[in-house]
Amino acid sequence: MDNNKKKILVVEDEPMLATVLKSRLEKEGFEVFQARDGVEALTNLKQNKYDLVLLDIILPKMSGFEVMESIKSDPNASEVPIVIVSNLGQESDVQKGQMLGAIGYFIKAQLSIEELISKIKEFFGGGI
Repeated sequence: MDNNKKKILVVEDEPMLATVLKSRLEKEGFEVFQARDGVEALTNLKQNKYDLVLLDIILPKMSGFEVMESIKSDPNASEVPIVIVSNLGQESDVQKGQMLGAIGYFIKAQLSIEELISKIKEFFGGGI
């Protein structure tokens, strides 16, 4: 395994979207891990260090906003950059995500997988 690969945690409960994101990100050279709910996401964040978290808001067991609140109170995980990828597109949701520290907020219906991959690559300085 290449230790220089950027590690991304994809927190998404929709199996098909999670699979597509994982395969596309791996094709771009990222190391991708998955969590299907908020509790699993927090467990992964306690056990591993990630370069980026792609976080859905509407999740089983614990919402993405609750995950972000927990992350911010955990000194070991509080530095990880979070990009929200959600169907929630209300201005109040976007503001809450930014207030909780998200570095990006993308609405699924307004963004293709290719556009999201491009934004992630931009975040890492154009390449990996």
